[in-house]
Amino acid sequence: SGAWLFRTPYSALPQAGVVMFLPYLLLGKLASAPGAHEQLLALYQLFRLAAGLLSIVASYDFLAFFIRDVRLRRFGLALITLGGGLGWALALLGKDWWLGSLPLDFYSPETFGFLGLFGVPHLALARALLLWALLAYLRFWSGEVSPNQALSHTVKLTLLWLAAGLVQPLTTLVIGFVAVLHTGGILLWRLARRQSLAASAGVDVGWVARWMLLAGILPGLFVLYNVWALRQDAYLQAWTAQNLIYSPHPLHYLVAYGLVLPFTVWGGAAIMRRDPRRGWLLVGWALALPLLAYMPVNLQRRLPEGEWVAWVTLAMFGIEVWYETCLPEGDRRRKLVLAPFFLAFLSTLFLLLGAFMQAARPALPVFRPRDETTLFERMAQTAQPGEVVLAAYDTGNALPAWAPLRVIIGHGPESAGLAEIQPQVEAFYSAAGSDIQRQELLRRWGVRYVFWGPAERSLGGFDPHQAMFLRLLTEEGDYAVFEVIAGVAQE
Repeated sequence: SGAWLFRTPYSALPQAGVVMFLPYLLLGKLASAPGAHEQLLALYQLFRLAAGLLSIVASYDFLAFFIRDVRLRRFGLALITLGGGLGWALALLGKDWWLGSLPLDFYSPETFGFLGLFGVPHLALARALLLWALLAYLRFWSGEVSPNQALSHTVKLTLLWLAAGLVQPLTTLVIGFVAVLHTGGILLWRLARRQSLAASAGVDVGWVARWMLLAGILPGLFVLYNVWALRQDAYLQAWTAQNLIYSPHPLHYLVAYGLVLPFTVWGGAAIMRRDPRRGWLLVGWALALPLLAYMPVNLQRRLPEGEWVAWVTLAMFGIEVWYETCLPEGDRRRKLVLAPFFLAFLSTLFLLLGAFMQAARPALPVFRPRDETTLFERMAQTAQPGEVVLAAYDTGNALPAWAPLRVIIGHGPESAGLAEIQPQVEAFYSAAGSDIQRQELLRRWGVRYVFWGPAERSLGGFDPHQAMFLRLLTEEGDYAVFEVIAGVAQE
């Protein structure tokens, strides 16, 4: 609808707008009425395909930086993109809600890789940019960047780093954290061995640090912008307070990564013996999992983004060393070493099977009734963008996907004040509510339209046809839209 700043449609609170979800805003520039909804669906799937391919290519590039054996690179890539943990075993044992949570395999795109490819394309794209940014950083340490190339390489790193933040703001912090952890680890490692910062076998830490600081200026300014926007916008503060993405019990991470843990430990020890300059990035990143996953912030589970890539890369490095030292080329035992990893693909098969079962049996919430979406499309044609609709939570969740309108409730974190407002919405549709209370709710939130369908009728016996402050605008089957009579919502 012409916007360049994100404003959620799931709240009627005033919003200043913020630079967020930029890929989706850009996709919106390519769609227009009529048929905007279908265009957006097609654009989303194209973005999903493109982001997934970029994530796969970036994962292979990252593996190739550490692993020489092409077959191990390919197998590692399969694990990164399609692998999971042992969550399937918990499901088979009837422990699908173990220690207060589902297994991470089934709901956390940050912990593995498949869910990002399957349905969250901006996270897949952010991972691609994260890995390429870290590779650009590592090339300073590998000696591939000469002093004459340092400036151009720094610009490349800056653009990758900033782009990752524009796609997913937290990725900016993850890149900075991993780079600082690696640089600090190298510094301590050299000091412990009483080597100079410009050791003959390495690269000057100070030289790398200066270029990294330069590369981090624009991403750092973007982080400061986000902090400023949060302090300025009351809505963003309310959203942040509700956006609770905590990590599950630590044993869930053991179930998630336990299958690769022995190989990762072996690979970590091997790479620190052979190439500590490169190895410390993987080892430090892997060891930082508990710190990232349980940092005292609302978005704990988002912070271990990319950890799976580091763990798998270490595991493949350990197996490569094992091949070289114990299993010569052609030894059939090489395949047996990889056999346990095939258990990592079972959770993905569970997810795909569940998706096919949902698609085979059309029902809410994956499918929407035709009469309902017909009314959504009519509202998109007749209402003004940004006008407010009162509806039940389930209806409010779907409506903005068809019409550029706002709802009072419809999304857990993004519907500010959900815990207080949802009972008021339910009371509006209840026969026990009073018209005075109903009109007060409409006035408070500037409601222009009231939606009425099965979800709303399930909340109570209120009949909008009988309300003096509403008039029927349009209806289709069991669904109807009422317009608030002028003066009620605007007083």
